[in-house]
Amino acid sequence: MSERAATYAEVFAVREYRHLFVAYLLSLAGDQLTAVTVAYLVYRSTGSAALAAAAYASSYLAWLVGGPLLSGLADRYPRRRVLIVCDLARAALVPLAALPAVPAPALVALLFAVNLLRPPFVAARAALLPDVLDGDRYAVANGVDNICAQVVQVVGFAVGGSLVALLSLRGALLVDAGTFLVSALLIARGVRARPTPRAPLGRVRAGRADGLRVLVADPRLRAYVLVLWTASAFTYAAEGLMAPLARQYDGNAATMGVLLAAAPTGMALGGVALTRFCPPAARPRLILPLAAFSAGVLTAAWLVPPLWVLLLLLGLAGAASAFAVPLNALFGRAVPAVYRGRAFGVAVTGLSGLQGAAMVLAGLAADRWPATTVVGFSGLSGAVAVLALGPLWRRAARSTPFGDRVVQGRTTPNAESPTAEVGGHRR
Repeated sequence: MSERAATYAEVFAVREYRHLFVAYLLSLAGDQLTAVTVAYLVYRSTGSAALAAAAYASSYLAWLVGGPLLSGLADRYPRRRVLIVCDLARAALVPLAALPAVPAPALVALLFAVNLLRPPFVAARAALLPDVLDGDRYAVANGVDNICAQVVQVVGFAVGGSLVALLSLRGALLVDAGTFLVSALLIARGVRARPTPRAPLGRVRAGRADGLRVLVADPRLRAYVLVLWTASAFTYAAEGLMAPLARQYDGNAATMGVLLAAAPTGMALGGVALTRFCPPAARPRLILPLAAFSAGVLTAAWLVPPLWVLLLLLGLAGAASAFAVPLNALFGRAVPAVYRGRAFGVAVTGLSGLQGAAMVLAGLAADRWPATTVVGFSGLSGAVAVLALGPLWRRAARSTPFGDRVVQGRTTPNAESPTAEVGGHRR
């Protein structure tokens, strides 16, 4: 009998997830508001667009540094404790930006330090969710998280600007710090303490490179991250071209804002469709076609369509990008619990780096060719690259799971099994 799709009500019936969900929204909003407010504060005090851009872009750089170095904390210490400490540390650092006479370079460095705490927070939360939710509730929760992340991304700029207008720059920073404090309180009150996952017998726990070794050793995980990285890189190249696209269509800042909102809106709708109206057994079969379509649909931008058609293409690309929701659930279940934090850290670090690089390369190309041409070429290239991964994806589907191997005369349970042992305790 095929597994029934879980409902949102069943997901939110889990008390621990309710607390993790609200804490996630608050922490995500705090990250967004802090980045916007500090970038504006830097620009107002220096008049330097470069410094302001460096402040806002520090979140990408922080992942490249903090992902490999700090995401492993989610496997070395109890994950609930990592979440709380990261939130409390950010709540302590953010108000420092509100102090008078803080020089702009110090503000950029401070924001970078705040952003460094996001990788271990994200890794710990991602590693904890499979222990909190079972069956299809875990997959649906990934969809809920994704949808809300898109909403926060769309409204974050407007809320940040409104806070600055109402409370002043430094007042807005204090509100930002409050979001991290409340997040820490929710996790402390609503999430039960769990021990640090222990390596199975005969398995030696090494250092930070374990996450990369796990991905390389397991053909399924290699296929998962390669599909995600490839499709996302070519799709996100278009996001870096919204300003030249708006200019090509004789638009203004409002046009750019609408263009930026199209893909996140589509991804939110796609996440709902995949998690609520698609049977769980069908989702894995849709991942590769949707990944190819998410980039390939942008090929039509090469024809310089009317603006409304371009918005539709971006929305469709975003909707297809929701393939990341079931892919994330497959990934989380396939990684052995003891390596889960580091593996998520490596996956997100690679994703952030490739997305940032794709935006930069697309921007350089758009200095020479029309933005629609660059978007169309990127979409076509991305679809071809994803489809080229088809044989690897199919071989991975037939491969032996990483956790299903005999260690010292006994089988180590896979993290995908609902009865897998985590640190000597059953879930």
